[in-house]
Amino acid sequence: MFGQRLHDLRTENAYTQETLGEKLGVSPKTIGTWERGTREPPMKAIDRLAKLFDVSADYLMGRSDKRHYYSLTEKDQKSIDEELERIINGLDDKSGVNFFKNDAEISDHDRELLVASLRSSLALAHEMAKKSFTPKKYRGSESGD
Repeated sequence: MFGQRLHDLRTENAYTQETLGEKLGVSPKTIGTWERGTREPPMKAIDRLAKLFDVSADYLMGRSDKRHYYSLTEKDQKSIDEELERIINGLDDKSGVNFFKNDAEISDHDRELLVASLRSSLALAHEMAKKSFTPKKYRGSESGD
């Protein structure tokens, strides 16, 4: 699991084994052995990799599917959905603020785009809040923030 995740993170971030090795002070061959699973990196290297790729050490080691300690939970997603519903319902409420010129109605396509944009913005805001307000002792390898 570690080797595959390291390979995936390395390629997602456009690092070669050579460039990653330079960043960590190890040879490209060492990176290759970690990715193939023929050798395991020392804990210090795991911590440096987690910080470099902005993931938790648990994710890197395959002990969790959450990349970050501040990843959104099911409860967070439900909260976002509820907040989004209130916002969208407010757009249709004639007693609320009208965001459109000449009292125009929003098309279904535009509504879908607006919902997608708002969902993304709300999710980012929730993640940023979790990242900012999580005590350092619960942040794992990401405590260097």
